[in-house]
Amino acid sequence: MERQYVTFKISNQEFGVDIQNVQEITNFVECTQIPNTPKFIAGIVNIRGTITPVIDLKERFNYNNDDNDEKNKRIIIANMEEKQIGFMIDDASSVLTLNENQIDEPPEIIFQNNDNFVIGVGKIEEKLIQILDLEKILTVEEKEEVFKIMD
Repeated sequence: MERQYVTFKISNQEFGVDIQNVQEITNFVECTQIPNTPKFIAGIVNIRGTITPVIDLKERFNYNNDDNDEKNKRIIIANMEEKQIGFMIDDASSVLTLNENQIDEPPEIIFQNNDNFVIGVGKIEEKLIQILDLEKILTVEEKEEVFKIMD
């Protein structure tokens, strides 16, 4: 079975998410920071009248904040438990179609360290793309923290 994935970069690493989980990809807008929130919460933005919390995936993944090219930054808008959430990325790449035999299980070391949000590794020619489950990027406690912002 084939699936389509939106691919993007964070600190020059390629990631993908199922296109069915993505509402849209917007240009980066400066976030309004919220006091006393975890570092991975970049803040909130107004997306067509909806206040949307934004998760900084670079911070969430503990990558160096190497300040890649600001002009390519984007925000992926997705639904998480029926609430709109933004995920800050360095650059949106493309939409790829992968079939099951192009996706391997993630190596055990990835599985142990990432709370199972890396659900596979896609292979396109020589390129490896980590396939993410957006629902699992945040723990239950972290989701509660993010959802509190929206109430």
